[in-house]
Amino acid sequence: MTVPVTVARPLSDVLRGYVALTKPRIIELLLVTTIPTMVVAANGIPSLWLVLATLVGGTLAAGGANAFNMVIDRDIDAVMERTKSRPLVTGVMTPRAAALFATGLEVLAFVTLAVWVNALSAWLALAAAAFYVVVYTIILKRRSKQNIVIGGAAGAVPVLIGWAAVTNSLGWTPFLLFLVIFIWTPPHFWALAVRYRDDYEAAHVPMMPVVASLRRTTLEILVYSVLMWALTMLIGPSAHLGWVYAVSATVLGGLFTFYAFRLYSHARNDRADVAEAMRLFHYSITYLSALFILMAVDVIVRYH
Repeated sequence: MTVPVTVARPLSDVLRGYVALTKPRIIELLLVTTIPTMVVAANGIPSLWLVLATLVGGTLAAGGANAFNMVIDRDIDAVMERTKSRPLVTGVMTPRAAALFATGLEVLAFVTLAVWVNALSAWLALAAAAFYVVVYTIILKRRSKQNIVIGGAAGAVPVLIGWAAVTNSLGWTPFLLFLVIFIWTPPHFWALAVRYRDDYEAAHVPMMPVVASLRRTTLEILVYSVLMWALTMLIGPSAHLGWVYAVSATVLGGLFTFYAFRLYSHARNDRADVAEAMRLFHYSITYLSALFILMAVDVIVRYH
């Protein structure tokens, strides 16, 4: 691996580099699932202070895990077109500085959640970060085509944190919410991996589109999409949600499955329709955000 030379840079560039280490766009998606989960757990609007403390703690924990991920994967990032401008590749800071930054974020996250929320949410956040760094990044990513399937569990933990923050407990409903995001992750990420298949192949990362035919990959995307749709229909009865959520889950899930089927129907053994893959990828982000926001709307409409 070519080690980038770290040179003196303007403070603004360094600060932007540290922010980039946390992968803010990924954190945004995690937080948009946490707040609605808290609304459902509270059967209304939870304390704004509790929401703020949970979001700050969750952001710090996710940011620290993402920063550790960049430290470990800096050799891969240097090879891939999509990631070659990341701060550790360009030399904005040293790996040691990034690792210290990540450690600091994790400590602050645990303290924030333990002091201002509760111990259960703090341990869940720490467990999710450890799982993402150790199980996904270190153990699975470079070795198994199931890397994102198993590793995706880390990205589903924020709903457990949100639920625990309100109730100081877990149960069937948060487990279902966890499963929905867990099952959502493979079709979401594999759709993007279809677009960047050559990148992952060059970096020797065994993402599904690299190690399996695109026909097989898109079939699995479709299967996961149908399973996810079915799981979302169980949340309504479990959380005692009403018609707003029922209609939303039906329509949004139907569209997700439709896009997945289109991708599958356009796939061949050695190639897939990249435009269809990116259409599914972008919709998957809209889907998850809309599903959880409308879940919260259902609660607010019925209880206020």
